[in-house]
Amino acid sequence: MLDTATTALLRAVFEEVCEGVSGHETGARTHVASKILEAATKGETSPDRLRQVGHEALSRAPTMWR
Repeated sequence: MLDTATTALLRAVFEEVCEGVSGHETGARTHVASKILEAATKGETSPDRLRQVGHEALSRAPTMWR
């Protein structure tokens, strides 16, 4: 279970990474969220590193245009 501060950090990083992603792109948004959460559950708490994980996930996310 993640603490409140970590949860807030993950939410903020996710929103920042997915800022330009439509809410209708649920596959991409879910992929990014899962990778950020995976990194956090493995102990990653650096905002910069979590952003990097999120951006890497977004670049590999499934979309209907690929």
